[in-house]
Amino acid sequence: MIIELSFGRVFPLCPLRILCVLCVQTITVTLPFFYVADHDATQREISLDEDTSRHVIQVLRMKKGEKLNLTDGKGNLFTAEIFDDHKKHCHVEIIDSRLTTHDSRKVTIGISLLKNSARFEWFLEKATEIGINEIIPLICERTEKQKFREDRMKNILVSAMLQSQQCWLPIVHKPMDYELIFRQEEIIHASQKFIAHCIEDEKRNLADLVNEALPSQIILVGPEGDFTAGEVQLAIHNHFDAVSLGDTRLRAETAGVAAAIILKIG
Repeated sequence: MIIELSFGRVFPLCPLRILCVLCVQTITVTLPFFYVADHDATQREISLDEDTSRHVIQVLRMKKGEKLNLTDGKGNLFTAEIFDDHKKHCHVEIIDSRLTTHDSRKVTIGISLLKNSARFEWFLEKATEIGINEIIPLICERTEKQKFREDRMKNILVSAMLQSQQCWLPIVHKPMDYELIFRQEEIIHASQKFIAHCIEDEKRNLADLVNEALPSQIILVGPEGDFTAGEVQLAIHNHFDAVSLGDTRLRAETAGVAAAIILKIG
């Protein structure tokens, strides 16, 4: 007779005695993770905003003496302890802090605003989870929607950063006219510059060109309907390499995520 335990190991079962197996596991309990904006590193006490306080005290039902993690989105990770569990103005004391490491290689994505805001928001969420450093919303010739709710976009970035357990918040620039991006100093001096488009032309696969040893990369992704031929030529004239993201035609937001994965993860 045999007995199979849930851990996948099979043991003989002797009729005269029962084999007892003690499995000891080390369980790491992850502390709740929240965002604090513009924290002064010299302050040891923090008053959480009303929304965060409500979530901590009413939703998670945390009490005085319990611990949580905080980040300012600039690489700092704080471990704090609740000393006033007020449901609207929870106060915590920092008991430990450290600066988390960050990939020194900078990856920027310039992507057109999209007609469907939900799709652009989905891109922002996924790009943040992947670890993109900067995002530049573009206004191209075929961009249909030019509105940009900065406060809403910031909330999406913060949520995605916390969900993916990161301490670095991507920088999202204000929407920029396509032509102006080529005048930005950081873009001019980027180590590698790419433009992804669907026009039938000579292009190389992005994955074959990325050099992770170089300090910075930027890629441009167009709107629904793609870049115009003139926009592609303008980028090439400014030393951008035309690239393909694969054999299939992707939605703009999917192209943005695919580019993010190739550039950041490989």
